[in-house]
Amino acid sequence: MVDYTEQIKKFQEELRTTKYNKRTQHHIGLVKAKIARLREKQEKRKKTGKRREGYSVKRSGDATVIILGFPSVGKSTLLNALTSAKSDIADYAFTTLSVIPGTLEYKHAKIQILDVPGVMRGASDGTGRGKEVLSVMRSADMALVLVDVNHPEHLKILLNEIYNTNIRINQHKPDVRIRKTSRNGIRIGRTVKTEIINNTIKTILKEFRIHNAEVLIRDKINEDQLIDIIEDNKVYMPALIVLSKSDTVSKEKAEKINRRLGADIIVSAEKMIRIDELKKLIFEKLRLIRIYLKEPGKQPDLEEPLIIYKNSTVRDVCEKLHKDFISKFRFVRIWGPSSRFPGQKLLSLKHVIKDKDVLEIHLR
Repeated sequence: MVDYTEQIKKFQEELRTTKYNKRTQHHIGLVKAKIARLREKQEKRKKTGKRREGYSVKRSGDATVIILGFPSVGKSTLLNALTSAKSDIADYAFTTLSVIPGTLEYKHAKIQILDVPGVMRGASDGTGRGKEVLSVMRSADMALVLVDVNHPEHLKILLNEIYNTNIRINQHKPDVRIRKTSRNGIRIGRTVKTEIINNTIKTILKEFRIHNAEVLIRDKINEDQLIDIIEDNKVYMPALIVLSKSDTVSKEKAEKINRRLGADIIVSAEKMIRIDELKKLIFEKLRLIRIYLKEPGKQPDLEEPLIIYKNSTVRDVCEKLHKDFISKFRFVRIWGPSSRFPGQKLLSLKHVIKDKDVLEIHLR
C-alpha cells in the first residue's frame, strides 16, 4: 500500500530546504501541487475506513461563532462570559466533551457561540477527535481562535491545523475563473499583475489533470491560492485571534506577546476584562447590520431590527423574512443611508441595503 504520509513528508522537507525565487517558483509550485494531490488521495482512503461518531449542533440566531483552542485554554469560561450558557469549568484538560452552545445578544443580534472540545497538534489528522471538532468549524460563520497568553506557541499550531482542514481564515476567495475546454490547451488571461508566471500555472493545472482550460485571473494570487481554487473545497471565514488569561501575567508581558502574535485582543474571561470590547469586535467582524421594517401607513418598528450581513440586498431581506416574499414582491420603499431621498420607491431586488435603513416591502 502506498504510504502517502511518508511521500508528503518528503515533499514538505523539499519545500523547507528550497529558497523561493523566480528560478525555483516553477518547481515549488509543482511540489505544492503534488502535496495537494497526495492529500486528496489520503483523504479518500481514510473515508473508506470506519466512520466515527461526530459532533453536531443545530444552528440558531443570526450567525454562528466557534471558539477554537487547546484544552484548558479557557473556552468554557469565555463562553459563559459572553453568553448565558453554563458550560462546565475545571482546571484540567478535556472538560468539554461535546459541543455546548450559548447565545450572545448584542445590538439586538442573537449570535450563537459554540464551545467545542480542545484541539492540539495533529487535530486535522484525527488526533483527539480533532477532525470532528474542526468539521464543526467548517459550518460556522466565524471563529474565535483562543490562545493562552502563557502558551503563545500554540497559535502557530492552531493556524496550521485549521489550514490543513481546508479552512482559510481572514481571506476571501480569489477571483479566478477556470473553465475546462475540450481543446486548445491552457489559455491564461489576467486583469492584475501576479508573481506567479504562466508556466507555473500550467504545470499546476496539469498536475491536477487539467490540460485544456481558459483561466481568467482577477486577483493577485500565489501557488497555494491557485491550488485552493482548483480543488474548490475550501471554506473562507473571518476570525479573531484572542489571547486569554491576561490576568495571569503582567500587563507589559501580555502586550509584548500580543505585539509578537498580532492578536486582535487580550482578555480575561475569569475577571471579565475587555469582554464587552470582544463582543463589539465579534459583531463588527461578522459584518452585521441592522435594518428596520414598516407597514404602509404605520410608523417603523425601531425596537426590533432585522439583522443581516453588510452588502445584503433587498432580495436577501425578503428571503430572510419569508420564502414567498421573492415571488410576491412588487416594490420597496426605503428611508435611510442607502436611499437617494426619503421613501424612495424601487422595483429592483438588487438594491444594496445599509445599516439603519427602513424598508417598507409591498407584495402582490
